[in-house]
Amino acid sequence: SRELMLTKELRLEARDRHVLLVDDILDTGRTLAWVTARLRTLRPRSLRTCVLLDKPARRCEPVQADYVGFTIPDVFVVGYGLDFAERYRNLPFVGVLRRELYAPGER
Repeated sequence: SRELMLTKELRLEARDRHVLLVDDILDTGRTLAWVTARLRTLRPRSLRTCVLLDKPARRCEPVQADYVGFTIPDVFVVGYGLDFAERYRNLPFVGVLRRELYAPGER
């Protein structure tokens, strides 16, 4: 249960504007729920969310993205900006990381 915190205040004039929030992956939903709640306080005309990957099996918060590239099962994905321990981020594709690489000894 990680606590979310903003490391830099948003400098965004969103009042009466249409806002599209884009993220790489929607997993537990904690980040998307937190950020959208924060953005709503700026009173945008509309707020829509877009994610490349949606992993609904891990959802802890009742959130859904408005636009989804791909819905994926509960697997650990890397590449195309997604990393594990600062590795695999620069892969030119999104791939599934073998379990023994991130959870040794687990089956």
